[in-house]
Amino acid sequence: MQNVTEAAAYTLQFINQTQKSIFLTGKAGTGKTTLLREIIATTHKNTVVVAPTGIAALNAGGVTIHSMFQLPFSAFIPSYEANSQFTETVKFENKETLRRHFKMNNVKRNVIKNMELLIIDEVSMLRADLLDAIDFMMQTVRRNSQAFGGVQVLFIGDLLQLPPVIRDEEWRTLRNYYKGKFFFHSHVIQQNPPLYIELSKIYRQTDDDFISVLNNLRNNQISAQDIQFLNQYVKPDFDLKNYEGYITLTTHNAKADSINEQSINDLAGREYSYQPFIVSDFPEKIFPVEENLKLKVGAQVMFVKNDLSFEKRYFNGKMGIIKSLSPEEIFVYFPEENKTIEVEKYEWKNIRYKVNELTKEIEEEVLGTFAHYPLKLAWAITVHKSQGLTFDKAALDVSQVFLPGQAYVALSRLRSLNGLILLSPMQMNGISNDQDVMDYALNKATDDILEKSLHFETKNFIHNYLINSFNWTDLTQEWRNHRFSYNENAAASEKAKHAMWAHKRLEIIEQLSDPSQKFINQLNKIFNTETVDLYFVQERVEAAYVYFFKPMDKLVTDLLQKMAEIQKFKKVKEFYEELAFLDDLQTKAVLRLMKAKLLIEIVVAGETICKEKLTSPAIKNFKSNKLEKIREEFQMSNTDIFKPDEPVVRYTAKKLDKNEPKAVKKTTVEETYDLWIEKNSVQDIARMRKLTVQTVETHLIKLIQAKKVEIADVLPYDKILALREAFEFYQEESLNGLKEKHGDEFTWDELKMFKASIN
Repeated sequence: MQNVTEAAAYTLQFINQTQKSIFLTGKAGTGKTTLLREIIATTHKNTVVVAPTGIAALNAGGVTIHSMFQLPFSAFIPSYEANSQFTETVKFENKETLRRHFKMNNVKRNVIKNMELLIIDEVSMLRADLLDAIDFMMQTVRRNSQAFGGVQVLFIGDLLQLPPVIRDEEWRTLRNYYKGKFFFHSHVIQQNPPLYIELSKIYRQTDDDFISVLNNLRNNQISAQDIQFLNQYVKPDFDLKNYEGYITLTTHNAKADSINEQSINDLAGREYSYQPFIVSDFPEKIFPVEENLKLKVGAQVMFVKNDLSFEKRYFNGKMGIIKSLSPEEIFVYFPEENKTIEVEKYEWKNIRYKVNELTKEIEEEVLGTFAHYPLKLAWAITVHKSQGLTFDKAALDVSQVFLPGQAYVALSRLRSLNGLILLSPMQMNGISNDQDVMDYALNKATDDILEKSLHFETKNFIHNYLINSFNWTDLTQEWRNHRFSYNENAAASEKAKHAMWAHKRLEIIEQLSDPSQKFINQLNKIFNTETVDLYFVQERVEAAYVYFFKPMDKLVTDLLQKMAEIQKFKKVKEFYEELAFLDDLQTKAVLRLMKAKLLIEIVVAGETICKEKLTSPAIKNFKSNKLEKIREEFQMSNTDIFKPDEPVVRYTAKKLDKNEPKAVKKTTVEETYDLWIEKNSVQDIARMRKLTVQTVETHLIKLIQAKKVEIADVLPYDKILALREAFEFYQEESLNGLKEKHGDEFTWDELKMFKASIN
């Protein structure tokens, strides 16, 4: 078995230089989430991230499966002939009804058409029928009969954790079509199995005995000796009130809620309530934490996110004790480190995907934000909600384990046995894992298979990328369709006046058809050999690029000029949209041609294929440069056509530099900083980023503390003088005393900004 470095490296290579779909798995604590973030940050492919539930999607930085693919919340029968069923308790769709009822806006259609990599996180929860429904919808939208419409899919998850949920009344019908409920039981996976890669190095635990027991539990090999080993940690009378830092893991929500509620009620002192800042569209069903956070001094809390700052003061699952509270402050104390930190609000984003009209790349659009303290009461939590968390101390109440893998999930949350307490003895019954999952694990790829497959799939990827970059059959047909559409218009229409223009452009691309096909045949012949001469391939690609680029590039220019020209006329909306559709296809073809030349240069140089290298200023600014040039030409020769600041084309009003995808995703504070140095006001930044003014001011506090922003640029001089006087003899950790003393003279944010400036 490869170690994590090799497995992670293989995964990144398969993603970036092949079209092979991957199932990436690994035990708890092996770094699946970390690798997911690296893939998203470095891949050159147009990527969409989805997950089965709203919370899982939010944590993965993506969207839900149902919202992305417009799928109904009903079971799916993978057949045209089967009858759809709709009763009060159960609903079934089949291929015919799904297609008939299917409604998807152009934004989502465009995203699916431009998608190159689909990442499905928390795949253990993904039902077989839902995956077949995804496959059917992608084939339909992309008009491509390959699995998932030709899109590469990365499945991520641990199948021994949360299983799919299928009700008995659904399964009575679905069992006629499926052998099981997991994603790998789907028809599309049975016919197109992904490569199975497992991360094996465990970062969470280092104790060999503990790791051995966890592995045995995971693999259905738990022995009486293992149970005896674990049961030495049984302490049924363990009183958590006398031991700080322990969290109870239980199997039922009601029990966890009851423990937390009773524990906070037992604390003396004032109870504070904290509410989130919610901007625009952020549905209640995906709230990542409780809307009303109730705390008291002495409450045991847990962080539910990692600290994104450089200091990394906390991580997802880290426990602490509330040290002090005020209406606008929360201080948490970590006893083992003897350290106190002030907790800042965390921002969650509700996003959707869209295609950038200039670059044709898939980007995120923020629909709404949810800013709240990343805390929850932590005397107890369910095993289900503990998935992905790491604890130093935990008391496990797993005597009523009711799902395969729950005991494994609960135990694997702990870093070591030193922090383990069992509130009741472990039993042999009820903790075995699903046999189908165990059998599927036998498909795990060995090092030898991975190496050979990578070589073969990389060769196929380069081959297919190149031939697809020079295959303009569909594009030519769309030009042909457009040319013949002029015959259906009355001679007096505005569109009819441009028929000769369309005819000449069709001639240009038709003249490229025969030489492009000959070049594709040449590439097929070269790649049909055992050993491919990449230097020869590069030579031929560069020659082809020189031959084809100029006429293909001119067609983009001609389309943009024609679209700008007809905007002065009335009743041309439909004509304009036809040209815009052609422009979209033509621009993508030219950008793909530019990337093909770059790809072969990267491969010949022996460099890694990644987002950073498979782009260039010429590619990023291709369309915006053309639009700017056309604008200048029209302003010089047709000044009456445009108003001074009117964009040449209706859908390109935004400047590219603000929407251009970054090689490394910036933090939310860095994004605010970029807008701040462009002289935007706090209110403008809040509006542009769909944040509250308070959230932007919180960012400025951090930037002031980091010495990136001067407080004098934020607050007026007289206010700074007054704050300086107020702070002169103040030594307290909390600002609550100052706030109470000065009342409305200073806002909380003004106090925090000044404190940040003097620290």
